[in-house]
Amino acid sequence: MDIKRFLKAMAIFGMIGVLAIGMVPMIGCSTTDTDDPNNDPLITTVYKIGISQYVTHPALDAVREGIIEGLAEKGYTVGDNIEIDYQNSELDGTLFASIAQKFVADQVDLIAAIATPNAQAAISAAEGTGIPVVFSAITDPVGSDMVTSWDSHPNENVTGVSDMIVVADDVNLILEILPGTATIGTIYNAGEDNSVFLVQKLNEACDALGIVVVERTVSTSTDILAAAQSLIGQVDAIWIGTDNTVVTGLEALIGVCEDYDIPLFPADDPSIERGGIGCYGFDYKDIGIQTGWMIAGILDGDGTANNVPVEKGQIINLSLNLAAAEAMGVTVPQAVIDRAVTTY
Repeated sequence: MDIKRFLKAMAIFGMIGVLAIGMVPMIGCSTTDTDDPNNDPLITTVYKIGISQYVTHPALDAVREGIIEGLAEKGYTVGDNIEIDYQNSELDGTLFASIAQKFVADQVDLIAAIATPNAQAAISAAEGTGIPVVFSAITDPVGSDMVTSWDSHPNENVTGVSDMIVVADDVNLILEILPGTATIGTIYNAGEDNSVFLVQKLNEACDALGIVVVERTVSTSTDILAAAQSLIGQVDAIWIGTDNTVVTGLEALIGVCEDYDIPLFPADDPSIERGGIGCYGFDYKDIGIQTGWMIAGILDGDGTANNVPVEKGQIINLSLNLAAAEAMGVTVPQAVIDRAVTTY
């Protein structure tokens, strides 16, 4: 071979080798998003969370907003290291299971379920998949068969935050504002386990005080007006638990109570703001924030929920709406006003 051609060929092969060696680190860099605290190049982990909400109304909306805020407080922010798929069944029972099955098919890292029906569907769909379910705004998780125990449930990849209230405290509040109350009406959807549980507690509290409870049940929010009208002249006051169906159509009930001077006592702060007189209840955003903290703890840990105890809402306050009381012909004693944490 001609020596000049030989040297030229060797030079070409050398350049190819240099280029090949130079390309190796470029391939690795193309998949690197950021560095971890130890300066090891890693792809940022983005967790996908499915949020299933029962219906749009202020309390449950506040829970969802609180979950996102609570996650952010613990370092999990949307668009950074979490992605949220938000689905709302809007009281449509045919969507409970399909939403849950969608999350499972999409292999989300965790399902957050707001209210009992959606939580029950999520737990059923996620069983055996390794996907943890964290419920929020559930009154009676044991009675609803979500967990076998508040504390220890090693065989269930489920936990959450309950909005269980002390119904007897609300009954005592009614008596303090309306001494001599002999009958209390209530309206609820018998298909909601949480509502059945709370009405049972209402009956227990009233039986101990000799108060008669008059019950009316509804299936949809369109039934509320007729149920409320059927209580006119039958009760001294109306108490409403955290029933999603009734709270969704609360304005119809408020209208009847204002027109006929029937004092109305819902059991949650958002409903007091909307036009109820008073309650010992939760700010549901606080419930959501507490749930967000719990979810962050699971993501920080081993990604399972079976060793995480179920929690109750940590903050219960007295809320009053003095304008609503006046509209229903009620004067709230100053001693009660002085105790209120929130006054509308």
